[in-house]
Amino acid sequence: MKTHQLMNRALTAAALCLATASSAFAEIRLILGEPGPNRGARAAAMQHFVDEVSARTDGEVVIDVQWGGALFKANAAVGAIADGVADLGTIIGVYFPQEMVAYGIADLPLVNADSWVGMRATDALIRNSEPIQASLANQNLVYLGTFTTSEVNIGCKDAAIRSVEDIEGLKVRGVGAYGDTFRDYGANMVPMSIYDAYQGLDTGLLDCSQGYSYAVGALRQEEVMTSYTLLNWGQVGALGIFMNKDVYDGLSPDIQTALAEAGVSMADKLGELITADNEAAIEKMRGAGVEIIALDTAERDKLVERGETYVTEWIAQAGGAGLDGQALLDSYNDLLVKYAEERDAQGYPWTR
Repeated sequence: MKTHQLMNRALTAAALCLATASSAFAEIRLILGEPGPNRGARAAAMQHFVDEVSARTDGEVVIDVQWGGALFKANAAVGAIADGVADLGTIIGVYFPQEMVAYGIADLPLVNADSWVGMRATDALIRNSEPIQASLANQNLVYLGTFTTSEVNIGCKDAAIRSVEDIEGLKVRGVGAYGDTFRDYGANMVPMSIYDAYQGLDTGLLDCSQGYSYAVGALRQEEVMTSYTLLNWGQVGALGIFMNKDVYDGLSPDIQTALAEAGVSMADKLGELITADNEAAIEKMRGAGVEIIALDTAERDKLVERGETYVTEWIAQAGGAGLDGQALLDSYNDLLVKYAEERDAQGYPWTR
């Protein structure tokens, strides 16, 4: 590591220790780098995190969010946070398959469609696994809290997916392992961003696009869809807030606890917001005349079974990084069951 980087880290940590010791006289200001814009449910959940940290530290810690990639782009987040370009920030796991291999468990095509259940299970696994914590520490990172893009569904124009047999031959924009599984069932995968899917569907470059209900509504894709299939399958959840470990270690235990509690609260807030946004988006589709299809459970299970190929690949990748992938997967599945049971028994936190 470069000498000036080590010196900067030492100075930052020393300054934070001094600020903590003199908390009655000085605030601690932390810089958070976020590649996304300041709008939408995830941005609102991040602002909730910022506000919770301030509230839980009686205003001692102030987090300054730099939105829209002002400090670093999404594909540079790990190095930027580890090197102190920002004190903390958002990391999207798919950009860092090696560094964030453990976090990638939240992107696997498991039966994991509930946003809140998925986030709380992911949070509990990453926060409490000593091997994962050690792996992050080796990269000078500390985990604080998680987001999700919510469950993956698929919208089509002049086509409809009611069974896995309907997938063959369709031109599809895919999402990670969910797209790979569709390819295995005979889809012709088209590399295209979700932001270009409207034009792709409108012009016939795409027959179908995998995505998230709230995004369909935000991008007005219901205007070019005739059907929307609720897969009841899984979600993409490997994106969250991480902190520079040198900076984190310079904070008092009380502030560290406040950051952790705010991270958990952030998942609850995003669960509330994104669940409402998804429901509203589906009603918007219905109002536009889009046929809403709930995929039969037996058909969904065929997708899950085919997707096991990518789960097995992840276990091997985790092993290559010195982690027990199967043990982590078992723990994750147990946590998914735990939080689903909590939801069923007590309701969501925002309804209790």
